[in-house]
Amino acid sequence: MAENGRRATLSRTRVIGAAVGLADTDGAEALTMRRLGRELGVEAMALYNHVGGKDDLLDAMVESAAEEIVTPEDGTPWRAYARGRALSAHAVMLRHPWLPALWTSRLAVGPARMRYMDGALRSLREAGFPPGLLDRTYHAVENHIIGHAMQAAGFPLDEAEMREAAEPLLRSPALEPYPDLIAHIRHHRDTPPGDDAFAFGLDLILDGVERLLAAS
Repeated sequence: MAENGRRATLSRTRVIGAAVGLADTDGAEALTMRRLGRELGVEAMALYNHVGGKDDLLDAMVESAAEEIVTPEDGTPWRAYARGRALSAHAVMLRHPWLPALWTSRLAVGPARMRYMDGALRSLREAGFPPGLLDRTYHAVENHIIGHAMQAAGFPLDEAEMREAAEPLLRSPALEPYPDLIAHIRHHRDTPPGDDAFAFGLDLILDGVERLLAAS
């Protein structure tokens, strides 16, 4: 009876939300229609009343995550706009570790992603960016967002795990000829990881772009 009740309330929004939750926990590669059906208490075939299949589901998951990105108001100075939307997009990608890979591989782009991209491009155009610099700036910021998030997802060690992983490396005789690498590993072992690495790189990019824009 409970299963029938759950089946009766099944909707596209609920299916997508459950898929996002599973992917957040176990990764997108673990997401199957059968697994998702079990999570929702229905047979996998019932999901096809709400999504067209796995590809449609993945596209909808990316679009759902894109809706979480907060962009600054129109008219915000280009640098503040770029920084604000990049910080928000990066935070969303950290919440959903599966997102960066799908963001770059899914060709279908929904309204939320189109608004996100259009707003970023419009902000640069209205600031007077020439077309070539506009294109390079847009992609430099996007690549930083996605690349940093993919690195974070692929190297998810916390502070204690970092210290544990460093010790056998530092004891290895193979590392002795590389003193600067040893110092680097010790720095990571002894220094709590900060949460400003993404912003640091982003500001370096924007500093450079600002100089290029002034020169143009």
